Amino acid sequence: MCICVKYGIWNAARPEAGAVNGLLQAGYAPLTALVLAARGMTTPEQAAAYLNTDGPLPDPFLMTDMDKAAARVRQALEQGERIAVFGDYDVDGVTATCLLTDYLKSRGADCVSYIPGRLEEGYGLNAIALGQLAEQGVRLIVTVDCGITAINEAELCRELGMELVITDHHECKDSLPRAVAVVDPHRKDGGYPHRDLSGVGVAFKLAAALEGDQMAVLERYADMVCLGTVADVMPLRGENRVFVSRGLESLRHTRRPGLKSLMEEAGCDPASINAGSIGYVLAPRINAAGRMGCIELAVELFLTQDPQKGAQAAQTLCQMNRKRQAVETEIYRQAVEMLPQGKPPEAIVLASPQWHQGVVGIVASRMAEEYCCPTFLICLDGDRGKASSRSYGGFNLFSSLTALAPLLESYGGHELAAGFTITRQNIEAFRQEVCRLAGQFFREEGPRSALEIDCAISPELLTIPNVEALSALEPCGAGCPKPVFLLERLQIERLTPVGAGRHLRLRLRQGRHVVQAICFSATAASLSVEEGDLVDLACTLQINEFRGSRSVQVCLLDIRPSCPCPCDPDATDYRHLREGSLAPAEAARLLPSRQMLADVWRYLAAMGQMSQADPICLCRKIVRSTGRPLSLSQLLTCLDIFQEGGLLKKVRQHKYISITLTVGGPKADLSRCGTVQLLQKLKES
Repeated sequence: MCICVKYGIWNAARPEAGAVNGLLQAGYAPLTALVLAARGMTTPEQAAAYLNTDGPLPDPFLMTDMDKAAARVRQALEQGERIAVFGDYDVDGVTATCLLTDYLKSRGADCVSYIPGRLEEGYGLNAIALGQLAEQGVRLIVTVDCGITAINEAELCRELGMELVITDHHECKDSLPRAVAVVDPHRKDGGYPHRDLSGVGVAFKLAAALEGDQMAVLERYADMVCLGTVADVMPLRGENRVFVSRGLESLRHTRRPGLKSLMEEAGCDPASINAGSIGYVLAPRINAAGRMGCIELAVELFLTQDPQKGAQAAQTLCQMNRKRQAVETEIYRQAVEMLPQGKPPEAIVLASPQWHQGVVGIVASRMAEEYCCPTFLICLDGDRGKASSRSYGGFNLFSSLTALAPLLESYGGHELAAGFTITRQNIEAFRQEVCRLAGQFFREEGPRSALEIDCAISPELLTIPNVEALSALEPCGAGCPKPVFLLERLQIERLTPVGAGRHLRLRLRQGRHVVQAICFSATAASLSVEEGDLVDLACTLQINEFRGSRSVQVCLLDIRPSCPCPCDPDATDYRHLREGSLAPAEAARLLPSRQMLADVWRYLAAMGQMSQADPICLCRKIVRSTGRPLSLSQLLTCLDIFQEGGLLKKVRQHKYISITLTVGGPKADLSRCGTVQLLQKLKES
């Protein structure tokens, strides 16, 4: 078995030495200087700007239509009109709804909030909700985190005698809804300098425009803005760094009893809370309210001032999250059983009437990552289905859904996550078309997954002061990720299961340097590693504290065999061979020598009659065993030649290749194989 490489390509940056030295002279610690230089910070001034968490916030009125939105809301405040804040059921939408509702009420507004039921109404403005709000005497609806695609619903608002102000942060279509104001940083006619605001970030901007003092509003609501920004995976650049930095500090000393109880119930220490704590601990529990059909609990969590009610809301949310996890596990099991056998699809499109609409998005995200392709899971109800989709490898979901709009009833979202409704009869056509689009994007044979690594480092830099100094990069998240490092040519000395066998501790050595590493949710068998293996590690770093002792701990993201010579993961030459567009120079590179064919065959024979391997991992293993260069394109070509010669059968299974050696097959004359003859002919042309 090959080591189970998670990412086909490791892109390790090479920091410019002069930039690193300049940052070191400016006082940055070695690891921090390497990371900053790797991310393009060539001067201390650029580094300071990149890390700044106290920068000035852009004027809200730079956003298109903000003046119209603020003016209409002020009019409603002055005239005592009933206002409805209409939001969404995820963390971003809930925090945006609570922020604007609480702010408007503090200004004396007659204000109600409305978040549609995820299961009954779905996402965004809808006729049922608008009818109810009109009956309640609402004169003005302000959307948060939704509304940018609500063309028909905007017209219905007018018919019902209500006016509409839209604030959203999702991608805009060519046509905008007819409303008093449409505030969205993605507007094509907009000039706002920071397009990556969350929904709660845009809601905050409206409140700031009404207040006239951004910092005063941020002081009150930084915790909500922080939670929504991190949970919606917004890039932590520019003013988002300010939001999250201030928000984390607010959460450490929160005055909201519900949030305080949630952190206690979830085992989240306020003193050490960071963006990761929000993304992996708090956000899933808040999201459980919308996913399981009890959104009012999330609203109660943020707005109650009663400690008892806050504690009850937190406890119930944690219980719901555990139930959500059980439902998710069952949907995942069913979806995996429905996957086609043999050649993997370029995209996964599955449908079932048994699935829970509030949970399929999580399963889609898990499957997209595991099977290395965009995933679309559809919850059927009669002749129609509601889908949640998640991207993989840069495939733009919103653009793809736009291209396939004739097959859909409605759609919305952004490039990484999107939803749509579709009739049952169109699902197969949608599956074929989206697989075609994904096929054009991915070009099958090359590694689809890439891990971005800040830089390679030597073990001698793994000191407690150096690792502690990485805190200068906080808050870390999307757009300013936690640093990822490459450690090369380490020998595994010891493998120890820990955590009742759920995790694996590794002791590795390079010369006199010993490295202690941990790989969570893995075993030696699942990684296919053994003591004595020479490996490269992609990792993050942290300080481990145990019984009063502090040490540097390496946290594995991926592991691969070390190579003594080049092993190019690019499969472009092989792709051109399969497409019939191979150039003579490419043919010359692909045509294997007798030595190369022998190297590959000997390694396959040693693996056994039947094996499954990640192609790039197999390539690296062969290079390490022979000490001779081999590219992924050359390996795939060799496998094709062996298959043509009757020596083996290979089947592509998602990111793996299953190889079965032929028992008792004829002795092959590989020079007569069609691939070899084609390559020779092209080489000589």
